[in-house]
Amino acid sequence: MSSSDALMTFTLARDAFGRLVLTDAQGVHHEGVTPVRAFPIAAPDEGVSLVDTHGHELAWIARLSALPEAPRQLLQEELALREFTPVIERLEAVSTFGTPSSWAVATDRGPAIFVLKSEDDIRRLAGGALLITSSHGVQFAVRDRMALDAASRRLLERFL
Repeated sequence: MSSSDALMTFTLARDAFGRLVLTDAQGVHHEGVTPVRAFPIAAPDEGVSLVDTHGHELAWIARLSALPEAPRQLLQEELALREFTPVIERLEAVSTFGTPSSWAVATDRGPAIFVLKSEDDIRRLAGGALLITSSHGVQFAVRDRMALDAASRRLLERFL
């Protein structure tokens, strides 16, 4: 089913409590719907599943950008609430070149300091991207490590 087909079979709205409500083609209201990206880092615009409170898929959206403005905006707002993955723009300092180490970074959401427990907490992704998990479970993204400034790349290479 394409995203345009999916749009014709359901509608989205918020209830009085701010939860997403999906109304399917049969007129059944599904409260507390959660959007889940299939590939949140590699392809954030592609593949969004709308699931009910039990995790059962109610609808599939092939491309968020293909949706009309109103439902797309609702889904983007909901996804922003669910997903917290600051993007590292610069490495300011690391406490040591062994692990565990404290990292001071500049992100798209402001400065952050976190502890890297192990080199295994740095995952390489396609296209030079990285996903770094802090000791508290917060995931930080590096969209393209080659796009970082030279000093940041040098610090990062010590851990790769």
